[in-house]
Amino acid sequence: MDNEMKWRLILGEHRTPEFQHYDEPLLKTGCVRVLTRFGAPKHGTELTEIAEDPFNSDYYDETEHIFKKRPAPREMKTLGLGNMWVGEITEVAPDVTAVQVGQKVAGYGALQHTHTVPADRVLPMPLDMDWKTAVCFDPLQFALGGIRDSHFRIGDTVLISGQGAIGLMAAQCARLAGASLVVVADPIEKRREVGLKNGADYAFDPREVDVGLQLRMMTGGRGVDIVIETSGNYHAVEEGLRALTYQGTLACVGWFKHQKVELNFGREGHFNQQRIIFSRACSEPNNDYPGWDFKRIKAVAWDMLVKGRFTCDAIVDPVVPFSRAAEAYTDYVIKGSPNSVKLGVSFQ
Repeated sequence: MDNEMKWRLILGEHRTPEFQHYDEPLLKTGCVRVLTRFGAPKHGTELTEIAEDPFNSDYYDETEHIFKKRPAPREMKTLGLGNMWVGEITEVAPDVTAVQVGQKVAGYGALQHTHTVPADRVLPMPLDMDWKTAVCFDPLQFALGGIRDSHFRIGDTVLISGQGAIGLMAAQCARLAGASLVVVADPIEKRREVGLKNGADYAFDPREVDVGLQLRMMTGGRGVDIVIETSGNYHAVEEGLRALTYQGTLACVGWFKHQKVELNFGREGHFNQQRIIFSRACSEPNNDYPGWDFKRIKAVAWDMLVKGRFTCDAIVDPVVPFSRAAEAYTDYVIKGSPNSVKLGVSFQ
């Protein structure tokens, strides 16, 4: 890459990550320009979009709340890869007064050298706030939504299925909310280790342990009160029901990919009269509307991060320079290397 040019990471025509040169847009009224220092993708969501392109032939009707067929496949657009960034404001439009040049901020967008965005869409950061904490804002929103939707109560026992960024934040949410037992499950050793480091009581590999039977033994045959399923894995749903107490609640937080798999709901799910709910923090109206909506979830999540209520350092790992972002994205996001949790990118 030419160091004098501006570059961004995109999904190329062969559906592989590649760098693309871009020209900065004019700074319009109400906007700011930010020099990117760090960034991170959102593994599960971006991988689903890459592998399936789920909205190519269908679309979600926001009014009737149902998927419908498109009259024709949508026009393919350049897909920028990445989810959140942290940087420094280098320019503000004359009418912008809420933020200023030199201020440290976070925001949403692809992995690229600069971002030109409306000033009201950046998140001002305290000087002592770590960038890894800021890029965990998005996963925390959905973790928080899942915990709330499960109707978790203080003292409950909880299984967090999947230890990607959302699962790791959900485990910390459960601990902060007063769980008496927090157990995590993930087939990737590195993620289980981070779960334990961040406060889980036990971590199990579902390929090696009958998690449901193990948890019933640990709880005197009762099972856990709540299961938060964040992996988007159909088999993990059955595993969660096996671990769940009689009339317990399993909250499906992960975005499930399209698969043809066998699901046996005629065992624990049926006999134990269990509840399965689907949790998507950004779907409106919120399950707790009107008291809660997505705007409030985001505000509360950001406030807790600013106040240092969560530990995020080990979640964003590994961290690679932007010059290596294409190969790293391929290895850690698309191929799912077991050596990563949430990929971080440095533009320093």
